[in-house]
Amino acid sequence: MKFVIEKEALLVPLQFVNGAVERRQTLPILSNILMRISAEELTLSATDMEVEMVAKLALAGGEAGDVTVPARKITDICRALPNGAEIAVAVKDGRLSLRSGRSRFNLSILPAEDFPNLEGLVEARDFTIRREQLKRLLERTQFAMAQQDVRYYLNGLLLERTGRRLRAVATDGHRLALCETELDGQGGADFEGVIVPRKGVLELSRLLAEGKDDVRVAIGGQAIRVSGDGVQLTSKLIDGKFPDYTRVVPGPEQCTRRLSTDRELLRQSLSRAAILSNEKYRAVRLCLEGGILRILAHNPEQEEAEEEVEISYEGDTLEVGFNVAYLIDALGAIPSETVRMDLMDGSSSCLIRSADDDGCQYVVMPMRL
Repeated sequence: MKFVIEKEALLVPLQFVNGAVERRQTLPILSNILMRISAEELTLSATDMEVEMVAKLALAGGEAGDVTVPARKITDICRALPNGAEIAVAVKDGRLSLRSGRSRFNLSILPAEDFPNLEGLVEARDFTIRREQLKRLLERTQFAMAQQDVRYYLNGLLLERTGRRLRAVATDGHRLALCETELDGQGGADFEGVIVPRKGVLELSRLLAEGKDDVRVAIGGQAIRVSGDGVQLTSKLIDGKFPDYTRVVPGPEQCTRRLSTDRELLRQSLSRAAILSNEKYRAVRLCLEGGILRILAHNPEQEEAEEEVEISYEGDTLEVGFNVAYLIDALGAIPSETVRMDLMDGSSSCLIRSADDDGCQYVVMPMRL
């Protein structure tokens, strides 16, 4: 294997596929990147057996071959070389040689045939979606995923399609984020909920951050694959049943108390009150009366915070407690200037939405104070 490439052309795909490499691996080859040249195209692949990331780029010549090299080391070397540097890469005497100007590096390698590949996309259902649509779904919901919960099916994000509607849902059992979008084309079949694991969601968000082209989504019985702009991500799916989230989202007829206010003003007020909230429980009390929302917080040191926000309010006087971090996260995911909050009573959940009802909903469970 032999090829010559500019630093920037190699560094960008290297940094992308490095997202699938875990620092602590039980198998040494999982710390490596697979480099393969065929038909004047360089393919870089990395996996941790749960997520696989692949990047392809064109080469002007080069000798075909494949090899695996330490991911972090080759990426750090490329990053440290001067901008515009040209790198000559070749396999010699059982090592990978990198030459650039007066710099020389020889890296250990492992056989390419030992590198694992993710499978599971048999009889895949696929569809095309605009990059910004899928990016929006993830950005508006992924913060509500659980982290290392024993209920493993919560450590990911639910995707499901009905007709032209694609929906994403995430919950950690204390809050829920739901967002949906309408697909432009009719291609692809409906599918019931599949759960993409947390790492797959985070790396997919990174993939969608770059590029402009539409992306292709393929879903099989065991994995999901998203590809576009020369890069591809494959993630195993979580084998489990996602909770019936429709029972959690309150309907309009259930919420007898409704308020609307400036989203950023409310978020900043909550953030200030949170400074003196209990560091363990992060609780704040919301008191609604007339056109004023009072936000109260205190902690075991007998310190107190109080904020007042002008609101438009329909309903009786109400006091209810929430985890302030959950409220702030939901408000941070909403882009509109005005936010709506629908409530039932002091022991029921709160529904948070954009004033223009853009297809995204956030549910926060109450706390006892």
